[in-house]
Amino acid sequence: MSKPLYVLNGPNLNLLGTRNPEVYGTTTLADIEAMVRERAGACGLEVVFRQTNGEGTLVDWIQEARSEACGILLNAAAYTHTSVAIHDALEAAELPVAEVHLSNVHRRESFRHRSFVSPQADVVLAGAGAYGYVMAVDWFAQHLDR
Repeated sequence: MSKPLYVLNGPNLNLLGTRNPEVYGTTTLADIEAMVRERAGACGLEVVFRQTNGEGTLVDWIQEARSEACGILLNAAAYTHTSVAIHDALEAAELPVAEVHLSNVHRRESFRHRSFVSPQADVVLAGAGAYGYVMAVDWFAQHLDR
């Protein structure tokens, strides 16, 4: 059996659908998970889908993915712009990484323009809303050596 794709979500993404809908839309994280699972299934990929508000938990999951996953789809949310620990964990994981953001971070506050994830990411998708996750699954389906 092949290894699953880890879809990891950072802080406040559990509030999707109600938090700043003018920025993040009205789609919930459960809706995104359903979209990801449907597309991944159609592509023959299994998914482990998780969300946490804790930076250390994200680091733990990235380290776990090193041996358990075929790749990492990561929306690190606010930790994208602050976490050297997540950067280092991604580097150590030695896996394909897709960085996803619902909003176009480059059209937002200047502190969101820097990403500690991007230097470790193979692809970055920002501003496509929930569809960015589906696009990332498609990217993995095309680029994984299965």
